[in-house]
Amino acid sequence: MPIYDYKCRGCGKKFELLVLRTTVVACPKCEGKDLEQLLSTGFAVSSDGTRQTNLQKARRKYAASKDVKEKKVAEIEYIKEHQKEGH
Repeated sequence: MPIYDYKCRGCGKKFELLVLRTTVVACPKCEGKDLEQLLSTGFAVSSDGTRQTNLQKARRKYAASKDVKEKKVAEIEYIKEHQKEGH
């Protein structure tokens, strides 16, 4: 349930809004829908679960990166070459 900061382009009112799936994003003063989403100055809630999830995502992203794949391929080729020389 994210909280976003908005500024209405119609009347200039700044406000925060808790956005759910069913939330209609509109200005509470003039009900205008021409809004600018602002950079939030609020806070973030973190827990062991969210930290673990973020760590897992970062590890998957790192493992899938092109650099890591190229290094692994190079390591395998290096090992194969040295195994041939040793036998």
